[in-house]
Amino acid sequence: MKITALAAAALFAANVPCFTAYAADSTKIGYGQGTAIDGRNRPVDAAEFNSRYGDYDACALSEDDKRIIITFDQGYENGYTEKILDTLKEKNATAIFFLTGDYARKETALVRRMIDEGHILGNHGMTHASLPDLSADEAREEIMSLHNFVLDEYGYEMKFFRCPCGEYSESALETIQSCGYTTLFWSFAYVDWKTDSQPLPGEGFEKLTKSAHGGEILLLHSVSSTNAEILGDVIDNFRAQGFEV
Repeated sequence: MKITALAAAALFAANVPCFTAYAADSTKIGYGQGTAIDGRNRPVDAAEFNSRYGDYDACALSEDDKRIIITFDQGYENGYTEKILDTLKEKNATAIFFLTGDYARKETALVRRMIDEGHILGNHGMTHASLPDLSADEAREEIMSLHNFVLDEYGYEMKFFRCPCGEYSESALETIQSCGYTTLFWSFAYVDWKTDSQPLPGEGFEKLTKSAHGGEILLLHSVSSTNAEILGDVIDNFRAQGFEV
């Protein structure tokens, strides 16, 4: 089992600097990494997110400057995940796959393959509900019902949560933390989820490789035909730039 990505991910919370906690409130916030970058090609807003919300075990960047962590959101299956897994296996690379409840129930063979091939399963909510729209008890149920299903069905205990739609609040982050989870956002994403309007492969490759930065948490969607086509070349380019994947 390849554990390098797992080790890096498991250290997120430990490596995020501690700052004075903000009073948790329920204001809904839509996350975005922004377009401004620092001298290390890292989105400024992602670095600021780490500074502001590290006390909630929430981060948008890893502190590992040598690594790019690839993550996929698995809302539904569009026929490309098998090819993505084939490429990851060929390239000896690992990824984090954030599952919804519907995906975990329906795609048992693919989920078992993710586990067997050393990937990390993440929690994307049982119904993909926006947590700030829920009460604290409802949010815990949204998280823990999927947690317990995956534990019972696959014998796998998830530790990382991604907020559906990128929507969060301080109180939601506090609830996620109380469930024993680290919340992972991302430091780069692009419009890859519109299945009827996919970016051209060359366009996708350029966006992903030009934005590469140490500590990157890359959000991709497995429903994308472009991602499935270019993933191997993207991984090769990341490594050529000196990053571990």
